[in-house]
Amino acid sequence: MMAQASSPSLQSLVDETLAHVPALSYAVYNGLQDELKSRLEHHQLLAGWSKRRAHFQSDLEGSLSRLLGLAREGGDPLQRERQLPGRGELSLSLVDEGQALKDVAIAHVITAIEDQSRAELHQLGNFFAALRGIARPLKNDNPLRAALFAQALSRAIEGVDLDAEGRYALMRLAAQPLALKLQPIYASLCQGLRQAHLSGLLTSHGAALKESDLRLRQFKSITETQTQNATLDQVALKLDLMNTRAAELAPAMANPGPGGAVPATPPPRLGPGIGTGAPGTDLLSRLYDQILADDSLQPPLKVLMGRLQVAIVRLSRADATLLRRQDHPTWQLLNRIAAHGAGFQRPDDVGLKAFLQFLERVIQPLLDSAHPSALQFQQALTEVDSHIRAQAEARGQRSAVALERLDREQRRQEWQRMLRDQLEHQLDDAQAGKLMRRFLLGPWVEVIAHAMVQHGRDAVEAQTSIELVDALLHSVSPQPDEPARQRLRSQLPDLVRALERGMDSIALPPMQRQAFLDELMRQHGRVLRGLPAVEEAAPAAPAPRRPARTPEELLQQLLDERESQLPSRWAYERVDRGQLPTVPVALYSEERSPHARAALQDWIAGVHIGGWYHLFHQSEWVTAQIAWISDSRQMFLFVGQAPEERHSVTRGALEQLVAAGLITQLEDAPLLQRAIGTLMLDLDRAPAQGDDR
Repeated sequence: MMAQASSPSLQSLVDETLAHVPALSYAVYNGLQDELKSRLEHHQLLAGWSKRRAHFQSDLEGSLSRLLGLAREGGDPLQRERQLPGRGELSLSLVDEGQALKDVAIAHVITAIEDQSRAELHQLGNFFAALRGIARPLKNDNPLRAALFAQALSRAIEGVDLDAEGRYALMRLAAQPLALKLQPIYASLCQGLRQAHLSGLLTSHGAALKESDLRLRQFKSITETQTQNATLDQVALKLDLMNTRAAELAPAMANPGPGGAVPATPPPRLGPGIGTGAPGTDLLSRLYDQILADDSLQPPLKVLMGRLQVAIVRLSRADATLLRRQDHPTWQLLNRIAAHGAGFQRPDDVGLKAFLQFLERVIQPLLDSAHPSALQFQQALTEVDSHIRAQAEARGQRSAVALERLDREQRRQEWQRMLRDQLEHQLDDAQAGKLMRRFLLGPWVEVIAHAMVQHGRDAVEAQTSIELVDALLHSVSPQPDEPARQRLRSQLPDLVRALERGMDSIALPPMQRQAFLDELMRQHGRVLRGLPAVEEAAPAAPAPRRPARTPEELLQQLLDERESQLPSRWAYERVDRGQLPTVPVALYSEERSPHARAALQDWIAGVHIGGWYHLFHQSEWVTAQIAWISDSRQMFLFVGQAPEERHSVTRGALEQLVAAGLITQLEDAPLLQRAIGTLMLDLDRAPAQGDDR
């Protein structure tokens, strides 16, 4: 039972949870141990698990105690440590495949806990939100939320001697025992709150929702394709049918027959007057009503879009495609403004204010024009896109240089293979000795690749190192006459100095350096004397011819070759399967289909600088903007709403997050699509309300 106190508090709830930690850790240990032994496919995890098994319970207990201790003090136990600005380099976290797999595992544990204790977590969230005076409860307001226990489990498993996929598998196995043991703990906490006569607070706090919230939730929960992917043509047709029906019913309602009665209340008003104005006026007005009622739009953006409505109405009088094309520049402009504005949490955000000032300047020509055109809206869209991209790149500028070098470092081996292949073809036709060949294919390939990593693939330093190969091969080639040899003699000092700078860049050992320079000097001496750089080797003595085989030997050879001996080793010998490559722990229960892989690549191809995304990182969801993408698209820089929050994500990690549903665009559906969807819902409900009368 909960510790007796005058009234429940954050400290009392955390203290009761702390009392359950030893038993919870022991139960998770036993559950994980049972899972590992129960199924054969988990036995490959036992080797790493057995080395750390004796410490797992104490590790989990210690991790939970530390996090709950921070929660008891009133802080957020999962708050990421941020390096404050002005203290040197901005902090930059690298999310590689291993970190992404860890985040996927934590998200899986959180889901398991929430599925098991959804009602209890909802009640506890209401209680903690009430303690803090927050009108609408959020998950992060609950210091005992599922993420705390998932993070503690992850820290306890980090010490297990397994690779990232092995630790991921352990997390998945431990998720269910942890969720099952937590449920009665959460239930006990809620029971104590009810005994303290707080039942009403647990169920009612934060329950009141605005009508716009309910409608937006309803739209987001709709799965029917005809509503979710509705088009302008479909909503126009539905609106025309409704207007026609209303016009037919109007005389009958104005003159009811004997015994008829006029409804006490008029039909619900969905927008401006029915069936009035120019063609399309009603549809445009209703769409704009839905846009301005969108709850995800910041109030200042609604004001700006309200002003822009005048220009859009003027455009609709001359441009019939406005209400037919959802890719019209006008709608794209509104979508882009809304999508970027969604990245700001508060209406008074400094970044949002700067964006609004920029927009005021961009839309002013549209407002001043008596007859705006689609081209003007396209020009405004181009300006907005350029501004968003420039602002995003500026936010990531301080990290871009380091990330570009990191991205190039990951391509070092790829570049070395490419350079080595190219040089091998070039050396096949060159008169270079064995030592020269080994130098160019070994150390000098490293020199060129190092210059590419440090300065860029197409940088002057890299190109200079590549061009030096031609100069070096020319210096050991025969010269046609004495003037040519004299010109070569004058070029050799600069050539040698350039070679030494390159060898210095990779810190080539002195012995290798001196051996190459001595051989190069010897070859140059021969060339300057008019001789070949490399002495021609004496022709090798012909190998003794093998005597012809006798008919008996030929027959025996044919008999030996009748049956292939290649598979015999695997078919008949005893093979030590422990020496064979092991199959890694599967991340998913079944391999993704080619269609799923193609969809994944298409999603990543659509990632662009300036876009806002919601991603799961270190036990919590963060909102961040793409500020930089490497030329190879193997590295992505996300900058959070606070500029010091920076996450560099590899392509492999991004694929892991996308496949697990742990990253999404901040606005999955464009502003116009949401407006069409909510308008379709209103029109679908209107006939039912009329029939009820």
